Amino acid sequence: LTAARLSPTSLGFEAYQLLVIQNPEIREKMKSYGWGIQAGLEASHFVVFLTRKKVDLEFDSPYVRYIQEEVKQLPAEVDAIYKEKYAQFTTEDYKTFESDRAAFDWSSKQVYIVMANMMTMAAYEGLDSCALEGFNQDKMTAFLGDELGLFDTKHFGIAVMAAFGYRDEEPHRNKTRRTMDEIVTVV
Repeated sequence: LTAARLSPTSLGFEAYQLLVIQNPEIREKMKSYGWGIQAGLEASHFVVFLTRKKVDLEFDSPYVRYIQEEVKQLPAEVDAIYKEKYAQFTTEDYKTFESDRAAFDWSSKQVYIVMANMMTMAAYEGLDSCALEGFNQDKMTAFLGDELGLFDTKHFGIAVMAAFGYRDEEPHRNKTRRTMDEIVTVV
């Protein structure tokens, strides 16, 4: 969790929240909304990565103002530069504000950085981890957000989930990956 808190994100907006699901009854109910998360729900730690929606990503939103003014404590002139560049980024460069989905997808990319850092740190500490996307976003959001009230669905959506823990047994085969020459081009 410390690796998550210290992870970089675009513009330092930290547009995510983590739900660590330890409650066995909640985990059991989650199974019906996710075909690809079944085994992960048996892990000692199960994390749901929430990402902020467009309403919180607007530069003048209360959330971004909090980050800029309270967390970063930026001087007004630096904040003005951020605002100008962010407007260019969201409307011209990456066009993240073309739709609610585009904003959510950009925000989700930021939470994947957080998750990757957590997974790397877990491996360093001798823990296994697995990123999990095999779930129905709408149904899982309705269950965790609307039914259980674990997050405000107006401001957050579920980007991805991950399981962390010690393995019960050794893998049945070695890890397979493409060769370095297949994935890297040096120019």
